[in-house]
Amino acid sequence: MSSNTLPVVTESAYLTLHYRLSSADGTDIVTTFGGTPATLMLGQGQLAPFLEQRLLGLEEGAQARFELSPAEGFGERNPELIQAVSKKTLDENSELDANYQVGDLVDFAAPGGGRFAGVLRELRDDAAVFDFNHPLAGQPLTFEVQLISVL
Repeated sequence: MSSNTLPVVTESAYLTLHYRLSSADGTDIVTTFGGTPATLMLGQGQLAPFLEQRLLGLEEGAQARFELSPAEGFGERNPELIQAVSKKTLDENSELDANYQVGDLVDFAAPGGGRFAGVLRELRDDAAVFDFNHPLAGQPLTFEVQLISVL
């Protein structure tokens, strides 16, 4: 390696960068462009693993743009993840007197520990229908990055 070689992103690199994740129509989902750059360490869960993979091997100073299919991003939508939850289960996982509306994101205790969330799609007398897919599942995405520094 010569002394003028720029540092490259590795699986444990410490980065300062600007990045943007946007939907297919160009709507920003998250962006640091126009603000303070992000500083993060790869492998720590600060970026989704599929985004970290795109950064590996890029040199300091690089600018890149990646078009991601739904499968390369948050996955395809899974119809099996749209499920009815009994009012009893909903009440057990809710704050007292919670007044949920269609479109609300509701947090649940997972069997065996942990948490998961679903978007309320329909309220029935005996149950509520939730979509437990990631909100960005099934969507193509664009990931843009400008690497400021790599350590």
